[in-house]
This record gives sequence, C-alpha cells and structure tokens, in this order.
Amino acid sequence: MNAYSVQVAYVFSAALFVLSLHWMNTPKTARRSVIAGAAAMTIAVLATWFSPAVHRHLWIIVPIVLAVAPGIWLSMVPLTAVPQRTALSHAFGGLAAGLVGTAKFFHWYHDDPEFLNSFRTIAIVIEVLLGYLTFTGSIIAAAKLQEVKWIPQRPWVYKGQNAVNALAFLGALVLAGFLVASPTSAAAPWLLGTIILLSLNFGWMLVMPIGGADMPTVIAILNSYAGLAAVAMGFVLDNPLLIVAGALDGSSGLILSIIMCRAMNRSFTNVLFGAFGQVQAAAGKTEQKTHRSATAEEAAGILGSARRVVIIPGYGMAVAQAQHKVRELYDALTKRGVDVSFAIHPVAGRMPGHMNVLLAESDIPYERLKEMEDINSEMPQVDVALVIGANDVTNPAARHDKSSPIYGMPIIDTDKAQSVMVIKRSMNPGFAGIDNELYYLDKTLMLFGDAKGFVGEIVKELSSEAH
Repeated sequence: MNAYSVQVAYVFSAALFVLSLHWMNTPKTARRSVIAGAAAMTIAVLATWFSPAVHRHLWIIVPIVLAVAPGIWLSMVPLTAVPQRTALSHAFGGLAAGLVGTAKFFHWYHDDPEFLNSFRTIAIVIEVLLGYLTFTGSIIAAAKLQEVKWIPQRPWVYKGQNAVNALAFLGALVLAGFLVASPTSAAAPWLLGTIILLSLNFGWMLVMPIGGADMPTVIAILNSYAGLAAVAMGFVLDNPLLIVAGALDGSSGLILSIIMCRAMNRSFTNVLFGAFGQVQAAAGKTEQKTHRSATAEEAAGILGSARRVVIIPGYGMAVAQAQHKVRELYDALTKRGVDVSFAIHPVAGRMPGHMNVLLAESDIPYERLKEMEDINSEMPQVDVALVIGANDVTNPAARHDKSSPIYGMPIIDTDKAQSVMVIKRSMNPGFAGIDNELYYLDKTLMLFGDAKGFVGEIVKELSSEAH
C-alpha cells in the first residue's frame, strides 16, 4: 500500500468515526454506529500496518495476539460491570499513549536527536502526562466501581490535599519546561522519567478523593483525557487520523462530563482539580423513623388499579438483572390500559445511559423512556411511582438539606406522585451513604426483596387477576 492509499484510507476512517458519533444520537441507529466505529478502527489499523513505513510486522502481530484473550474477556462482562470495563478501556488507552510517547522520545534521543524540536517535545510531554495519569486514575476508578475492599468508596481526603495536588502538577510542568528547553541534554531522560512518575502518581491522587457515587462523571473526564493524549500522540507520530479520532474522543468526553456535572449540580472545575465529591455527610439524625411495607399482592392491586404509572430504575435493577421482568410488568400493566412510562435520571446506575441500555436490552419502547427534565413536571399527575433500586436520585433531601452530600443535585420528583412504592433489599442507604427521606413518607410503601423476584411476583399476581 503506497502513501497516497494510506491517506485515502485515513480520510475514509475519519469520516466513519464522525458518522459513528452522529448515529449514536438515537437507539434506531446505535447499532449502525457501533458497526461504523469498528469498521473505521479496522481500516485505520490495517492502513497503518501496511503503510510503507512499517517493516517489522512481528512487533505488531505479537501484541495483537496477546490482546485477543483480554479483549474477549472484556466483551463478555455483564452490563452491571460495563462502567468498570469502560474505565479499564480508558486505562489501556492512556497507558498505550504514554508508552508510545516514551518510546518515541528515547528513539529520537538516541538515534535522531534532530527530530526533538520544541514542538515535538511539547507534544510528547502532553502525551506522557495525560496518558499516564489517565492510566492510574482509570485503574482507581475501576476499583471503586468494582467496590474493591482495599479502595475506599467514600472520598479519601487529607488536610492540604489540594495544595499537594497543585504542587505535584506544578512540579511536572516545571520539569516539562526544562525538558522542552533542552530535549537532547544528558539530563533529558531523567527529566522525562520524573515526569512519568509524577504523572502516574497524579492520576491516583486525582481520583482517590472522589466518592464512588461520582464515578460516572470521573469516567467521562478520563475519557476526555485519553482523547487528548491521543491527539498529542497524533502530532508526535505525524498521524492525522490519530489527531482527528483523539479530538472526537476528547471533545465528546468533555461534553459528556459537562452534562454529567449539570445533572449532579457539581462544578466542572472541581472535577479537573480533584476536589470533586469531597462533601461530607452530616451526622445522622438520632430519632427513630418508621416506614410502611407491602406484599407483592398488595403492590399488584395498587398498580393494576392505577391510570398512570412511572417506573424509576436504578443500579439495584441492574444488579438484580431485573430488566426483563420489568418488561413483563410493563406488558401486564399496558394490557390493563395503564399508561406506563420510565423516568431516567442522567446518573442513575454507574455510567451515563446505563438504564437506557438495560431497558433497551429488554425491548422497552424507547418513546416510553422520559428524561428527568421532561417527567418532573408530570409527576403530580402520576398515580404510582415505582422505584426499582434507585436511591440517591430520588431523595428529597437534595432539595432542602444543606448538610446532605447530595444537596443541590437535581432529582426525579418521586415524592410528588400520588403514591410511591420502592423495591429494595433492605433499608440500607445508597452510594452517598445517607437515608432516603422518600422511604419514610406516609404515601410510600417499601417492597422488600430482590428486584427480579419481587417484580416477577407482581407480574404473577397481575396475571392471576386478569384470569
């Protein structure tokens, strides 16, 4: 393949990447989007592999063979583990960018020092800094999402933490300045090595202070970092496709981060500087609270006699893999003439779109899924709000309790429905570690049990009533 053919293939791949992002806008074209993205990457890899500049094919074949098994394993994780799988993908991407930048620097340093001009050195520094911090930050994010015992889920903070983070980052920038000023000096390899160590350290320092409940936004910003690292790698390798693909990845991650921050009423600058999620929960109130519970038979009776029902899914539904039973419940109620909708909070679950993917898997009509902004104004007209495993995104404390760690976060106005039912294993708090005021309202009935099993029981009761 000649150089001209390679560039044509790159242009075609870039167009497919753009179309892939565009087609991701709607579920109707989402499958086409995935195919286009996979095709674009395949064409890009093959065009690069068979370009005139590549001679040692064994060094390409061996990594591909080694990556097959981990790739298959990552593709087979359950939907509940997709957030941590996504974080691991970002980690691998960041590590790849960092390693390429490191290898390219030492190659030029020893063999072609004339290539180490200021522009290329700056690109290498950006690539290394963002790549390695994305690697360690994403590993910590994946561990928090997986709830690894030795990684605290609550924000890990200490006095002077922001100052330490700022000094570490400033130190890396100062060393980068010296490296750019003299990239071929005897000290240059040591300067780059120190920058790498600081970057690796900076990644986990950024993410450890962030609570597990805020990981969806962290994943989005790490995606942006990985994209920017790819842009820098494109400049280092003089590869326009990498620049385009990295820019698309980085910008989409940035946009998603901003959307997530708005959904949680958080400051985007806090995410960037590692102060995100450092709010502390107030001491729990000592008075005893009472709640009411109900059986599946009672729940079926209430749902079956309702005119309008809104189902609010959360991570509990994902863990129980109850989405298919929820579809059966939707069908059973719809047959009775009940108007059933689904209220989707932007951060329900562990990553953006988590609930949408689960419900789409069970063939829930997409037009039945309502965004938080659209459904909240309608909640006072809803007869029954059925919460399935959603905790913090339905907690009224977010509106009025200034001591709450979720204060100010937009929520689904579940408490404004005529009646509320909550399927939950126990009264244990959600990821934010606080009680949900919704559970103690007079209008609320707690349905204790596994979401999949309890919804199945409700469906049975509705079916028996129909016969």
